Amino acid sequence: MATPPLLGTLESALYADDLDAAIGFWQDVMGLDCFQHNEGRHAFFRVSNAPRPQVLLVFRAAVTQQPPAADARLPVPPHGATGPGHFCLAVAPDRLDEWRGHLEKAGVTIEADFLWPNGARSIYFRDPAGNSIELADPSIWAG
Repeated sequence: MATPPLLGTLESALYADDLDAAIGFWQDVMGLDCFQHNEGRHAFFRVSNAPRPQVLLVFRAAVTQQPPAADARLPVPPHGATGPGHFCLAVAPDRLDEWRGHLEKAGVTIEADFLWPNGARSIYFRDPAGNSIELADPSIWAG
């Protein structure tokens, strides 16, 4: 039986207890548009529209780990995580120095900045919830 094709990643999720801090970071520091916010539950950010939508979902796990009500209009199954997650955004290699300077100017501590064995570069830092965030030259996965 053949596996049906996939189009790619549509959404990724991180978890944060303080959604206001998450909105401030992802919108003001990272430049993502917060297009949906449900107070105390989630904030959704647009990463890209092309070639298809890509979004970052930031949830409060304490809320989303609860099962939906029996009469829920959107019965999304419970989900959530504890501890730091990881999220990586692709950045053109010639813009990584610009990003590093931008992050440092915003008071973000850089945890690591290195070249992978194939020569591609990654920069690691933390969001306010403690998630490990990476900006990377997409060629880290060139095969």
